[in-house]
Amino acid sequence: MTLRRLLSLALLAFAAPVAPSAAEDAQPFKVQFDVQIASGKTGAFVLEVHPDWAPLGASRFLDLVREGDAFWKGVRFFRVIEGFMAQFGIPGKPDVAASWRERTIADDEVKESNKRSYVSFATSGKDSRTTQMFVNLVDNANLDMMGFSPFGKVVEG
Repeated sequence: MTLRRLLSLALLAFAAPVAPSAAEDAQPFKVQFDVQIASGKTGAFVLEVHPDWAPLGASRFLDLVREGDAFWKGVRFFRVIEGFMAQFGIPGKPDVAASWRERTIADDEVKESNKRSYVSFATSGKDSRTTQMFVNLVDNANLDMMGFSPFGKVVEG
């Protein structure tokens, strides 16, 4: 199943990914997401995270991965715009979402362009990143000048 097919459905639920060890924090690492597409249908994709591209974004993502099911259970692609991006990262439990709402992180310098399959955190303004992120479905270099700094890329799925 292709990334485009998975993301076009927008009714995905994530299984908690497995976190890398502390020794791997500064090195690129991969996280597999197992997703439920519909009742009885599953798929997967692998995200390769590059801390050198966006250290704060990669660190936040790793924090979310380490939360396991407490964060990821019920997470869905909630906004999919064909020819642009697919957004995810709102926990299914309102109390969990509320606990992350004010835990913003500063913006990273943009070191990589928002190319097809690259993943960046969504933002509502300067230094406002929390848990929402998106996968670029096409090359979106116009987002680079707006401060969207990719921290990883989908490498399988």
